[in-house]
Amino acid sequence: MSTSRPVAGIICCNRTVGLETAQAVMNRYVQATMTYSDVAALLVPSVPGQMKATEIAARLDGLMLTGSPSNLEPYRYGEAVDDAPGPFDAPRDAMTQDLIAAMLDLGRPVFGICRGFQEINVAFGGSLRRDVSAPNAPLAHHASDDVAFDAMFDHVHPVTLTSGGVLARRYGQDQLVVNSVHFQGVDRLGVGLAIEARAPDGLIEAVSAKVNGAQLLAVQWHPEWRTADHPQSQQFFAMFGEALRGEPSRQSPPLSGVSL
Repeated sequence: MSTSRPVAGIICCNRTVGLETAQAVMNRYVQATMTYSDVAALLVPSVPGQMKATEIAARLDGLMLTGSPSNLEPYRYGEAVDDAPGPFDAPRDAMTQDLIAAMLDLGRPVFGICRGFQEINVAFGGSLRRDVSAPNAPLAHHASDDVAFDAMFDHVHPVTLTSGGVLARRYGQDQLVVNSVHFQGVDRLGVGLAIEARAPDGLIEAVSAKVNGAQLLAVQWHPEWRTADHPQSQQFFAMFGEALRGEPSRQSPPLSGVSL
């Protein structure tokens, strides 16, 4: 009997290192996924011209779509504009859209964080808005530009969980406090996605679906940030591990007042 753990694919970004382009993912995503999902992991390069999503999907038990400094190109969600804020990562856009489809076609779980959340919405035919942290926005979804990097993740707000939803059942409560580090968000919800959480201004902050028996779950916030300090964040990755192992999701004890 095999004792091997499931293997999670973790998407890479195209990042500039010196004068070259590197396939990269921040270590906090890798560490949090492997530690709290209890899985092995493989980094999936975003090089769609040299590798097809269908070639890699069958080798993975699940897919984690990470956050990133880059934004999706607007044409991906039906907008032909030339003033959208970058940076962009077109190869990642192409790779993730194909990977999401390939994984779900095989009934393999897909989870997303921040950019990954937005990629999933777009893959299901949804669109994005780019003004969620505008100066006149009713709720700031990003800290001010003058704060240090670590302080960006200290910017928090509550989210209301959908009654009877995946997250509400998991946490046994109707609200969480989450970090908020994003300039874009969901505009039109993708077809077939269920809303799992909303911010006080009504912005959708988490979605879920079941496709071919596979669990899909994505959040706009960053549970990978200092996960060891936040039990609620650990539960996001625990759910990913359970989905990869085909285990039923369990309910965790209420942990009110703890930010993700």
